[in-house]
Amino acid sequence: MTKSSLEKEVRDLRDALRHHEYKYYVENNPEISDYEFDRMMSRLKTLEEEHPEILTRDSPTQRVGELPVDGFPSATHRWPMISLDNAYNFEELDAFHERVLKIVGSRPVDYVSELKIDGTSVSIVYEDGKLARSVTRGDGTRGDVVTTNIRTIRSVPLSLPKPWDHSPYFEARGEVYLARTTFEELNEALIDEGDEPFANPRNAAAGSLRLKDPKQAASRKLDVFVYQLLPEDLATNHSESLQNLKNAGFKVNPNITLCHSLEEVKRFCEKMEEKRDSLDYEIDGVVVKVNDFRLRQILGATSKFPRWAIAVKFRAKQATTKILDIRVQVGRTGALTPVAVMEPVSLGGTTIVHATLHNEDEIRRKDIRIGDHVLIERGGDVIPKVVKVIDTKRDRNVRAFRMPKKCPVCGSEITRMEGEAVSRCTNLSCPAKLRESLRHFASRKAMNIEGLGDKLVEQLLARGMVRDFVSVYELKADELIELERFGEKSAENLLQQIENSKNRSLDQQIFALGVRFAGEHVARILTDHYSSIDEIAAASVEELQNISGIGDRIAASIAEFFTIPENRKLIERLKQHGLFKPLAQRKKKKGTKFSGLTFVITGTLEQFSRDQAKASIEEAGGKVTSSVSKKTDYLVCGDEAGSKLENAKKLGVKILNEKEFLNLLR
Repeated sequence: MTKSSLEKEVRDLRDALRHHEYKYYVENNPEISDYEFDRMMSRLKTLEEEHPEILTRDSPTQRVGELPVDGFPSATHRWPMISLDNAYNFEELDAFHERVLKIVGSRPVDYVSELKIDGTSVSIVYEDGKLARSVTRGDGTRGDVVTTNIRTIRSVPLSLPKPWDHSPYFEARGEVYLARTTFEELNEALIDEGDEPFANPRNAAAGSLRLKDPKQAASRKLDVFVYQLLPEDLATNHSESLQNLKNAGFKVNPNITLCHSLEEVKRFCEKMEEKRDSLDYEIDGVVVKVNDFRLRQILGATSKFPRWAIAVKFRAKQATTKILDIRVQVGRTGALTPVAVMEPVSLGGTTIVHATLHNEDEIRRKDIRIGDHVLIERGGDVIPKVVKVIDTKRDRNVRAFRMPKKCPVCGSEITRMEGEAVSRCTNLSCPAKLRESLRHFASRKAMNIEGLGDKLVEQLLARGMVRDFVSVYELKADELIELERFGEKSAENLLQQIENSKNRSLDQQIFALGVRFAGEHVARILTDHYSSIDEIAAASVEELQNISGIGDRIAASIAEFFTIPENRKLIERLKQHGLFKPLAQRKKKKGTKFSGLTFVITGTLEQFSRDQAKASIEEAGGKVTSSVSKKTDYLVCGDEAGSKLENAKKLGVKILNEKEFLNLLR
């Protein structure tokens, strides 16, 4: 690399990092993902280490944390809030461990592994046992005073219990965050009010913490996990200091473990990366800290990072890319969904080329255009979505998207009902609707036909071997053998699976039909009240509306489905193949002992699957919801329970282990 090219790359990196620091920390309006920012910073740091003559005091690598915001008073930290160095893979974690061992010699090293909460860091200071002030990280030396808003967080004690109630100085450091469910509610409210939603929970937490009106801050329902107690002489090691914080009334994340080897650290990292999407708060890695404070003193720190800790970063969940085109997919209900076709980008270990845009209104609200650079996000197994457009990268060549007037698959008319955001194809025989309907029909919670997956459905449709659900029961072995990768044995297995599907429960078969708004729960409600599909088909809208759990919209959709002649003919033909046998007697609940009670299930149960536990509760008259609230009566708690357990404790919800749940059922 020549001197001029080196200087240019360093200059470009510094300019870009300063720009993105301002967009992220001051405007709370990021244009790139955290991962991309970290890699840019890592590249600049490497160049400065290799060429120390180019290092300047105003380089972004010499800054720690955020920029203080104009308009807030600031305060100096008693001890600097320095950042952590990052490891992006286990090789870099190994290198950190080797550096630790090189300094401490033969002394045994234990590590505390804890989640890296994706929020905003604060220092919470108590003097003589009373909350005195709270300061954001800022530049590591000085930060914004946000005491008034911190006082609105219910998990922050306003005074300390014994024996710390008369401590002259007690400092808890932690990460202020917004729960995912709270973040979604906040963004929905902002959109309803015509305001711009936040890009992610961390920006929402940072923005909420700096609100001028504490009442507004309180309405945001901020929370905090604390991770450090100062001064360090209040404990002998990190594990003890965390326990002291718990005893003092602070909220400490439950996913913390003491590791006696580096292999234990790695197993914890792998486990938490798998678990991250089941948590009700964002995490972006695991923080690994030497437990013994005496060893920490030996290890010391550089000007920027402690040598006794490192952040093992997870694979990115956000990335920036460019929209090349917007295409429209047709689902089993005829819903038209616009999907972005993008320049390939790596996200969470997977190359992403498509992202859902939901509907035309969403595209208009976010002002997404073909040719735009966008920030995308992926969580769990959910299809990636576009978070926001990077306005500063928009050029004159972008093109607006318009929803087609005709179905892109069959050319039929498109309708959009009043009050709905989705446009739909009206053709019952649309090939795209049939493809998605067959996938749903064969899915595990419906007819559960193992082997009838996406690729086989595509082949069957391409060859004209299936035209509707009935065609599945008319397939022949000699036809299947002609298909790609099919032999006598695989054909025999598939036909056996199809035959077995005739014995699925009546509610599964009703669910398999794909009646709009009639999911698993509604299908079970229907079979609790009717003994055959004929009785359901004969029910009026008014009769259906009188059933608890079936609202006006669901009742209208069910009644409409059975008024369509093609649907009635389809059901009669399926009956001829042995489906929809009437129940011997009307299905009744086993009891009413749980009537009026609401349950939430969390963790892994030994004697039940989640679906089995849910069914047992519903058969006893109870209701199962997905999140804990003040209306929850019982939390059924298995192994590896997550944030729902903490929420239940906070709200005073009765918690049952599996044995207690079994006793209650009996």
